[in-house]
Amino acid sequence: MKRGKLKKFFSVVVSLFLISLAGVCISVRIPAYINNDNAALMAAALTVSKGNYDVKSHEKPTEKATEKPTESTKRIKETKSVSSTFSSSYYNTYKGHKNSEKYPIYTKHYEEGGDKYKNFYVKNNTWFDLNIGAELNSELGFSFDKSSDVQVLIYHTHTSESYLDCDVGYYYSDFYPRTSDQRYNVTRVGEEIAKSLRKEGIGVIHDTTSHDDAYNGSYDRSYQTVQNYLKKYPKIKVTLDIHRDSIGADEYKVKPTFTHKGKKGAQIMIMSGYDPSGEYGFPDWEYNLRFALRLQKSCEDNFSGMTRPLNFGDFVYNMNVNTGSLLIEVGTEANTLSEAEYSGKLLGKALAKVLQKGN
Repeated sequence: MKRGKLKKFFSVVVSLFLISLAGVCISVRIPAYINNDNAALMAAALTVSKGNYDVKSHEKPTEKATEKPTESTKRIKETKSVSSTFSSSYYNTYKGHKNSEKYPIYTKHYEEGGDKYKNFYVKNNTWFDLNIGAELNSELGFSFDKSSDVQVLIYHTHTSESYLDCDVGYYYSDFYPRTSDQRYNVTRVGEEIAKSLRKEGIGVIHDTTSHDDAYNGSYDRSYQTVQNYLKKYPKIKVTLDIHRDSIGADEYKVKPTFTHKGKKGAQIMIMSGYDPSGEYGFPDWEYNLRFALRLQKSCEDNFSGMTRPLNFGDFVYNMNVNTGSLLIEVGTEANTLSEAEYSGKLLGKALAKVLQKGN
């Protein structure tokens, strides 16, 4: 056989071998992904702002859309686009699914992941040498007045994010977890947080402005909403952007849960940003991190199992508006609305304890 033909022959053999190997890997890894917290798909990098693949951060918020930060703010980086259309009514588990396929929902409790500190975990997706204990014992970036003045703002950049209406262990292929009907979307969770704070005598505003009628520009719009409130209520110290996450794929979903006093709730994930270079205009990020750590600890001290590992990463998501700003994901689209509302109620209680304790 001539040299050229021999080289071509070996090239074909190697190609066929690699294709076969890839097929075996896929068939092994997809089932493992559902049950293995360390298995990671490349798309999972969407959790962190730069879109780089990181094996430490595999849970995929599939609905986060591409938004190019403006030069004036550079507030966010997102990596996946979605349709700007969504339903005006909620998803009904039992009706209107003719010719649709059923897909499973897997219940999972996220606990371990990243660095452990006493009773909670932090996923440090940065180069920062994080000393959790030292940050917890350092001063916050704000002082909280024990008065009825408005000091907390709750809002929603992705206002239409919604949940399942009931827990039956499956969903249909036509499931689309976004609705403009605020009886069924994430604003219900925000209201539960606000109710808990009000019961503790803490002044709070819950804004339900729809910022994601089109995803592009949603963070710019919510940023402006926050700025308007900060001007009107200068004593606001805390701003919380409440979302719901997404874990899974088209053919299966994962719902993170915990149980408190015999009642099931949706696990939450607190997110805290990092800006070492000043690229995002977020110089006080370390204060926000301290606040996030205290809230994470309060949740676990009072409602064990409530939190997924805190996500500390290279992003900003409007957290640069002040030193008490966080983004919190409450459950996923596979959780029920009642589970998410219960978590909102408990989150408000945990937050109240942090604020009342102060520095």
